Amino acid sequence: MRFMMLMIPKGYEDAKPGTMPEAQAVEAMMAYNEQLQKAGVLLALDGLHPPSMGARVSFAGGRPTVNDGPFAEAKEVVGGYWMIQVKSREEAIEWATRCPGSDNETIEIRQVMEFTDFPPDVKQAASGFVEMQEKTGQST
Repeated sequence: MRFMMLMIPKGYEDAKPGTMPEAQAVEAMMAYNEQLQKAGVLLALDGLHPPSMGARVSFAGGRPTVNDGPFAEAKEVVGGYWMIQVKSREEAIEWATRCPGSDNETIEIRQVMEFTDFPPDVKQAASGFVEMQEKTGQST
């Protein structure tokens, strides 16, 4: 089972372009990342620049509209993520509890939808999905 752990730091929605984490926090996080890697559960991880450097594309009426960040209505934003592969939701939660997060950080845990989770009609509609993942280096 694959799970995405999403780091949601309070206040990041208002962070200025170029905002960077403190070296001490990164050092602690790297030790945690190494634990994930040594356990063989880490598939991917990245930090994200603040929303002030991003954009959102919405599709009202079927037409794309681009809005540059920051986003006034944002209350929580993702600051980074880990993709892990574990045996259960409980194991994913256990890994999240080991993170050296600060008082202003929350980790949201979301299970990845696997192709095998879909009913037959959805599998038919998504024919070619597995091959697409394989070409990008992903596996289900």
